[in-house]
Amino acid sequence: MKFLQTRLPGCVAIESDVHGDARGFFFEAWNAARFAAHGLPAQFVQHNVSRSQRGVLRGLHYQWPGHPQGKLVTVLEGEVYDVAVDLRRDSPTFGQHTAAILSAENRRQFWIPEGFAHGFLVLSETALVTYLCTAPYDRPSENALRWDDPVLAIDWPLAEVQLSDKDAAAPFLDAIPPGRLPRGLP
Repeated sequence: MKFLQTRLPGCVAIESDVHGDARGFFFEAWNAARFAAHGLPAQFVQHNVSRSQRGVLRGLHYQWPGHPQGKLVTVLEGEVYDVAVDLRRDSPTFGQHTAAILSAENRRQFWIPEGFAHGFLVLSETALVTYLCTAPYDRPSENALRWDDPVLAIDWPLAEVQLSDKDAAAPFLDAIPPGRLPRGLP
């Protein structure tokens, strides 16, 4: 496995060694000891799966207060543009983002630590996305951040997106009270 640091400390792209032949392929997607050796979680408590069609944008979501989640994102089918935004208000990279193209073909994974908002845009006809979480889903603590906030300056690769009502009505970063943003997390 290769652990590739992104421009935001803590967010890591992970490339597995893929072994293939005429029968198909095999790769190790998660290994507690290897992840722990790179400072990543060795334990997850929840596994989520979503299927979406081209142009669906899910996010940007974060859990705070309550049970902040770190997420290990993998695409099993299709391709997505996966984004993490640093929302830790005491971080030197507050409000900055990083992104990765995740696909069934490149088999890349993306680790997004607690204190970050997460979202993805489906680039293929459909996508099957799975994420392992370090904390259970806690509806009262789930928040959304506006996907097209000019302060974030995320260059989404598709102009036309489909959003949930909640995501379409999400606030801009400047409108979120400081107490509704993470502080002091990794």
